[in-house]
Formats: sequence, structure tokens, C-alpha cells
Amino acid sequence: MNHNSQRFFTGPHGEVPPSYDMVKEEHEVAVLGAPQISAPVTATVVNIQPETVVPDHIVWSLFNTLFFNVCCLGFVAFAYSVKSRDRKMAGDVIGARSYASTAKCLNIWALVLGLLGTIGFIVLLVLVVMPVVYHAIAQAMQGGRGY
Repeated sequence: MNHNSQRFFTGPHGEVPPSYDMVKEEHEVAVLGAPQISAPVTATVVNIQPETVVPDHIVWSLFNTLFFNVCCLGFVAFAYSVKSRDRKMAGDVIGARSYASTAKCLNIWALVLGLLGTIGFIVLLVLVVMPVVYHAIAQAMQGGRGY
């Protein structure tokens, strides 16, 4: 007989008793047997559409509302941008694109008119107001009356 073989169940005088997990696993294998497949394996495919990116131009609209609000175009563009964002969150991509397109158009007009107004004001200031002020100062100095 070979005395080097390990015994599975050790008695009270053995070295180490078997662990509960090992005994439980062997019991489950003996009772259940090998895994058997009784039903065919079916696969489910879920098509996830990528989130469409619809720019709502809300930052541009806010900028135009604060700085270039000519005839309230910036504010109206901001309102359309918010509507576009709401439609996008609701899942209405077509409505979101429509509102975003309107907001973009209003933002362009607000920016162009605001820039033209700013440039016109600067030109008016340089060409009309400054010469009048210089002329008034020159006449005051020539008359001998100082400030």
C-alpha cells in the first residue's frame, strides 16, 4: 500500500479537516451532474442610436443679450435657444433644429447690427464730437478765459 496518498476524509486524529466549501462543491457536482443545455441560446440585439448633436447657441444668445441687444434681438434669440434645448431634452430633434436655426439667424442679426452700431458710435465720436470739443477748448483758450 502507498502511504503517500492523501485521504479525502480525515478523522478526528487527522492533520487538517476538509473545508465546508470544498465538501459543498463536491456535493453539488454529485447531485446536479454536468451542466446540460435544454433550450437553444437566443441573442437579443438592441440598436442604440447615437445622440444627435443639435447646437442650441445658448452661450452666443446670452452674449448677444448682454452686450448686443439691438431691438431685443439677443433676448429673442436667447428665448429660442432655450426652446431648442427643451426640445432636444424632450427628444424632438426636428423641433430642436428648427428653434436652433431661428436662434442662429437672430444671433447673426443681433451681432451684425450691434457691431455696426458700435463702430458707427465710435466713428461719430471721433469725427463729430471730438472736433467740436477741441474747437470749444481752442476758443476758450484764445479768448484768454481759462478754466
